[in-house]
Amino acid sequence: MNDLSPILKVENLKKFFVVRKNILDQKKSTVQAIDGVSFHIDEGETLGLVGESGCGKTTVGRTIVRLYKPTSGHVHFRAEENSVDITSMSPTELKIIRRQMQIIYQDPYSSLNPRMTIGTLLTEPMIVHRIGSKDERTERVLSMLKAVGMKADHVKRYPHEFSGGQRQRIAIARALILHPRLVVADEPVSALDVSIQAQVLNLLEDLQQEFGLTYLFIAHNLSVVKHISDRIAVMYLGKIVELARTEDLFLRPRHPYTEALMSAIPVPDPDLKMHRITLLGDVPSPINPPSGCRFHPRCKYVRARCSSEEPELMDLGGGQFSACHFSEELRLEAISN
Repeated sequence: MNDLSPILKVENLKKFFVVRKNILDQKKSTVQAIDGVSFHIDEGETLGLVGESGCGKTTVGRTIVRLYKPTSGHVHFRAEENSVDITSMSPTELKIIRRQMQIIYQDPYSSLNPRMTIGTLLTEPMIVHRIGSKDERTERVLSMLKAVGMKADHVKRYPHEFSGGQRQRIAIARALILHPRLVVADEPVSALDVSIQAQVLNLLEDLQQEFGLTYLFIAHNLSVVKHISDRIAVMYLGKIVELARTEDLFLRPRHPYTEALMSAIPVPDPDLKMHRITLLGDVPSPINPPSGCRFHPRCKYVRARCSSEEPELMDLGGGQFSACHFSEELRLEAISN
């Protein structure tokens, strides 16, 4: 981390999708995938973004790198020393910025073109951005393969010849081949065997140190996010409900949804008993979210105020924020080890 302004600052970001039940249906509905998300990431930091499937966390990542155009809000990225708002950039301007912002996708089986060799897959981004001569590109490809734990002779092979873990290493190499400053890692280990996940997480941490990377690490598994993140943002139904330093979040969660997520983490200590919290019902539809606090239909601490008044993301001090009316009086169960 440094004393400069954050490398990324997201302000009141919203992304709504207009949908129809079918092509003949004239009635349109609006999916509120992201509804007023704000956070920042300091240079060299890893911010974990966690939540259930359908909460909008992947949409946040893709909107930040402008794969989706936001409905409203701002995404300020510090390109070198100048901060730019990428939400209003033209395609030409975005092409320049995307050298510094890359994304790692969840599924390495579908994110790599099966008709391209590994060498071609890694060379293509440099050709698009006109980086280096042919020999310089070849040298960078071999260097990046070595950095992610692959061999030089892999350049002539195709994606189907590798295991899932190896494919994700190749996908990571492709994301880093342009030497970006910010990487959005969209559930990069969730499609991998558990035995491989730790290896890839450790690789990401090593690459962060080697190349000075900043990560937005998206996952649904709170224990995975704990392993790699400096801070964690907890997301529910399009909104951030808690944001804190990793150690503070696990020592004392301040939102009931965080407590519920934490209770589902297996604890490798037979003497430490966690009370498993089972959330009632399914996640409400983002087409018609509940009034007031969006979590109140499933919250065991719900009170009358929760259904009528939407809580703001309040600063509780020490870098911890919570969107709960009763954050300061609830004593929620935590994992301290």
